[in-house]
Amino acid sequence: MAKFDLTAKNCQYLDRHLTFPLLEFLLQKNVYDQSSLLKFILETVSKTNMVDYTMDIRERLTLEKTLPEELNTRRASVLVTLKELQTEVAPLMKCMEELKNPDTLKDSKSIIHSLQQQLDYDIIQSAQKLAKYLYECGNYNDSLSYLYICMLVMEPNDKNYLSVLWGKLAVEILTLNWPTALEDLTRLRDFIENYNFSPIQVLQQRTWLIHWSVLVFFNHAKGRDLIIDMFLYKPQYLNAIQTMCPHILRYLATAVIINRGRRNALKDLIKVIQQESYTYRDPITEFLEHLYVNFDFEGARKKLHECQTVIINDFFIIGCLDEFIENARLMIFETFCRIHQCITIGMLADKLNMKPDEAECWIVNLIRNARLDAKIDSKLGHVVMGTQPLSPYQQLVEKIDSLSVRSEALTLLVERKHKAKTQESGEGHWKYY
Repeated sequence: MAKFDLTAKNCQYLDRHLTFPLLEFLLQKNVYDQSSLLKFILETVSKTNMVDYTMDIRERLTLEKTLPEELNTRRASVLVTLKELQTEVAPLMKCMEELKNPDTLKDSKSIIHSLQQQLDYDIIQSAQKLAKYLYECGNYNDSLSYLYICMLVMEPNDKNYLSVLWGKLAVEILTLNWPTALEDLTRLRDFIENYNFSPIQVLQQRTWLIHWSVLVFFNHAKGRDLIIDMFLYKPQYLNAIQTMCPHILRYLATAVIINRGRRNALKDLIKVIQQESYTYRDPITEFLEHLYVNFDFEGARKKLHECQTVIINDFFIIGCLDEFIENARLMIFETFCRIHQCITIGMLADKLNMKPDEAECWIVNLIRNARLDAKIDSKLGHVVMGTQPLSPYQQLVEKIDSLSVRSEALTLLVERKHKAKTQESGEGHWKYY
């Protein structure tokens, strides 16, 4: 199973603190040697100020219970630095209390203006340092308070503003606050797209954002639509996936499979999967290839069994297991029925990895819930399919999606050519940040 594990690849693009839930998840799954994994976690956590977590990992490794002198010294140093930073930002405390007061929320704009006028830049910098320090200690909620103040007061052109945006998104993810995390993700994406990064820098920023966004999308109610819109229909992000991280196709494919309302995205997704098949393949992408490219139902059935194992051991998508299996079976069933108008329940059960009685009940529920135009002949044990023409609405949606992708690709091409022309005829100097 380790050959399908993406934790090492995903962790390259995640903040150190965001990797801890993934590593703890792997410990529960016994994918790797427990002792080796715990040693890796200990090495990673030692680069933070999370002394209590360090002690916990040491205990699980059955190391000596007495705390090494180095850890005792670090704990004392952390407390001293924390106290110093809190003293530096003392003038902010009163303002923070004002913001929390319900009576002053009516005039929040004037409070923000007064904050900007009264507090000097050094205090705001200290607040940002304190937020980062609290974050490194694992005190995410207190860190969030200071990050919020920094976002209110800092101008977008501030050199630390991008770090604050990343920090706030990380905290919202770690505290499982998905609605706000999605807002922060959108804000950060807009900032990245509008900032004057070099081509390499913007590619790196997008790659990081792609990995962080997977955590948000698979936990937010609207995420299964948003991940398709961002990863498949925003050319700059699809290009980043193809260039830097084709393994993200696993998560994009999962989102398309579990989202029955976005079946129109299948054709575009399969094109991408085929293009990238030489750089990345796994049971989930191969399942779609077997089913929609090769029409190999036996191969799709075997891959579906492997998909279950992959999903059970993937931190990002384990919550989608039941939905994935249900929708993958439905996709096999629908594709099989397009070829065979009348099929036996026994044959279907074999293709779907189900018992005949179980398959019949499953098909009855599909018909009952109006998800399938078919009839069951119980005497003969047959399923007779009705005609399923593509609705005019669905045809229109597919055409709009196709036009949208082409328009955005053309816009990016024009902008790129315009930028290149401007640089050639410009003053010939570079800006460094």
